[in-house]
Amino acid sequence: MMSEDSVATQMTEAALRLVEAFDAQQRAIACHDFPDEDERRLWFYTPTDHGGLDLGRMTPTQHQLVHKLVATGYSRAGYVTAATIMGLENVLDHFDNWPGGRERERRRDPLLYYVTIFGEPGPKGAWAWRFGGHHISLHHLIIDGKVMASTPSFFGANPAASPLLGPHLNRPLAAIEDLGRELFRNLKDQNRSDALLSQVAPSDLISGNRPSFHEGDRQLITAGSREAMAAGMTDAMEDGLQLSLTPQGVGTDSLGHGDVDILRELIGHYLNRLPDALADEQLALVEKEFRHIRFAWAGSAEPGEGHYYRIQGKRLFIEYDNTQNGANHIHAVWRDLANDFGGDVLARHYAEFRH
Repeated sequence: MMSEDSVATQMTEAALRLVEAFDAQQRAIACHDFPDEDERRLWFYTPTDHGGLDLGRMTPTQHQLVHKLVATGYSRAGYVTAATIMGLENVLDHFDNWPGGRERERRRDPLLYYVTIFGEPGPKGAWAWRFGGHHISLHHLIIDGKVMASTPSFFGANPAASPLLGPHLNRPLAAIEDLGRELFRNLKDQNRSDALLSQVAPSDLISGNRPSFHEGDRQLITAGSREAMAAGMTDAMEDGLQLSLTPQGVGTDSLGHGDVDILRELIGHYLNRLPDALADEQLALVEKEFRHIRFAWAGSAEPGEGHYYRIQGKRLFIEYDNTQNGANHIHAVWRDLANDFGGDVLARHYAEFRH
């Protein structure tokens, strides 16, 4: 298995090849100084300008170099999932009846994915890179030849399920939907009551694309959140869904062995987006805080109906929502409450460097 150092080396080499392939104008857009904290902590998962240089302004050879870089930040399965999500832009274009764009020629465009390099990739010092577009947001911080942060990590899918020839559906995020539902449906009596935050699911992630969040944060006001209110979301339900730094829901110490196994597998599908060496490191951190982790649910337990869940510990924060487009539109994020964007390790690095 590839080591953490090897992963960072691959990222560095891929980033250097990409930067070398850019002309001066492209480099001015794609490359930022490090740390450029305001820009580096800006992230989206909607089809908007994510910052950096988009694939539409690159050559096919440069496209491939971007994908080589992206592949260093994911496991094999993670990269295939990301590539499938990008391809769904063509499917969504068809489902939406080929709409034109207001600010751009094509509204649903698989070339509207952006890459940004922060600092100078190399074996010493700190640098970072970001890749994002509709339903993908990937962030990595590298310090002295080691990957020190890999969150926020966002995957989405619209449509979450679409037809293929044959008996199967194209469901790139099937595992995190099915396992979450299975876990909630398995809960009995008090455990189910403890887990249920609201009878109605929110229309999107409560954390949204905030760079960080705080006690009592509520869902960002969007057209989708107003739609949820019209669909039966009450003030009391909204109060129950607000973010808390104290994990909510049913605790792992109350779950039976079978339910614990499901929860571990579910968490694994988020962390295993990363290359194996990085995923193993993150799984070890989860094990250290596993007794503090809680699972919470909102909405229906029936397939095809709006639902939401949250998995939270001291550091681990996972949030999933599938309510939009007739509950066929998934948003799912994994975050590190102590180290999103590498804030803590970067501060320590600078303190040691000054010393």
